[in-house]
Order: sequence, then structure tokens, then C-alpha cells
Amino acid sequence: MVYLTRIERFNAAHKLWVEQWSEAKNQEVFGKCANKNWHGHNYKLHITVKGRPDPLTGFVMDAKNLSLLIREYITDKVDHSNLNLDVDFIPKDLQPTTENMVILFWKQLEPHLENCELHCIKLEETETIYAEYYGEN
Repeated sequence: MVYLTRIERFNAAHKLWVEQWSEAKNQEVFGKCANKNWHGHNYKLHITVKGRPDPLTGFVMDAKNLSLLIREYITDKVDHSNLNLDVDFIPKDLQPTTENMVILFWKQLEPHLENCELHCIKLEETETIYAEYYGEN
């Protein structure tokens, strides 16, 4: 089995906030992420697929085609957006955390892959925080 990773980048804003909580509680739990006026990140998205290299091309998947799929189904929708308000595949009642985003990205991309499988989605929110998802429920 060979693993191929494509990295894409996007910028987006979000706010983490629970309406049922007080402002103080939101600040306590979410810190700067509870900023009333939103805040942004320069995200780094790693998509890893796995499979056997094609005997003719040597590719598990053409990396250019993988990039096109990532852009069509994920980054074109989230880049320079407000993750709480603007993205059609993010439920309005779901916190747009890095953890939730990797699951949503998996659901967006996985049905469109051919001749290989999605292995992992890794989303870096900052240099020190990232989440990985391997398709488990």
C-alpha cells in the first residue's frame, strides 16, 4: 500500500460560542476563539489517499486531480469564508472546530475518489494545533 498526501491552504474566520452559556463561560472555555467579532486562521490541509500504484502511470492518484477535487469540494467553499455562516456543508448548530472540520471534509471528499481510498485528513489550525481523522465513526 502506498500513501500519497496533497497539501492545500485556505484562510477562514470562525467563532466558537455556545448560546446557552454566558459570555464569561464562553471566554473561559474558548478563550480568544470566542471573540464576538470573529477571528481567522491560515489553515493547512493535508489529504492522504492510499492505494496501489497504477502499473502504467506509477500513480496511486494523479496529484493534480486530487488537488482539483480538494479545491472543488472543500477549499473553494471554505477559503476566505466565515465558517459559522457561509459554508453550505457546515451545519449552523455545529462548532466549526478543527476536530469537526476534518470529519466534514472527509464526508465532502470521500465519495469523489476513484481507484484509491481516503486514508487521513489532517487540518492544521495553527503551528501548534491540528486534528487528524481516519474515517472512524
